[in-house]
Amino acid sequence: MKIIVSQEIKSVCPSFIGAAVEARVVNSEHCKELWDEIHALEDHFRQELTTDSLKKLTSIAATRRVYKACGKDPSRYRPASEQLIRRMLQGKELYQIDTLVDLVNLASIAYGYSIGGFDADKFVGDTLTLGIGREGEPYEGIGRGMLNIAGLPVYRDAQGGVGTPTSDNERTKMTIETTHLVVLINGYDGNEQRVTENAHFIQDLLKKYCQSDGGSITIYR
Repeated sequence: MKIIVSQEIKSVCPSFIGAAVEARVVNSEHCKELWDEIHALEDHFRQELTTDSLKKLTSIAATRRVYKACGKDPSRYRPASEQLIRRMLQGKELYQIDTLVDLVNLASIAYGYSIGGFDADKFVGDTLTLGIGREGEPYEGIGRGMLNIAGLPVYRDAQGGVGTPTSDNERTKMTIETTHLVVLINGYDGNEQRVTENAHFIQDLLKKYCQSDGGSITIYR
């Protein structure tokens, strides 16, 4: 996939750094070893963070700033990474979906970046463009129904929106049958080293739990 960062995103976040991991994978319904990692991270966060201090993590704070700059309330439309860690801190179990979804959630929690995971075979065309959602733009969030994405950063393929930091789209979501994965890491804090580390972390998880060679990493800005 070719990924373009639009001028409207660059104007509100000149330091944006993204990373795409593309890989062939084998999904499964559940992976105990992966969930052991998730639970270990839960225990760590519950000792180190509160729902207030969570917002100050650099990766989450930067995403919230971009939401405000784009005209969206980050407390009403929380970035996915914040949603996940907040749920942990409230003592609630994360939803168990399948290994790919759970793996992407772990990667998002571990680094605080909002990460989109997609079935790449469902994309229309060969280019994704990161822009800002428009009023009335149709978008069905996974498990959320129709979502108002006006003022949210959004990746679009040739058909329309596929991913925002709040929720990915039903149309391109991963399923148990997914074999061609694309994961997009949104570094609104501009920290290329940390974004790259997050991408390598995903590759390692794919090797351990999805019968993958880890695929390739592309950095974009």
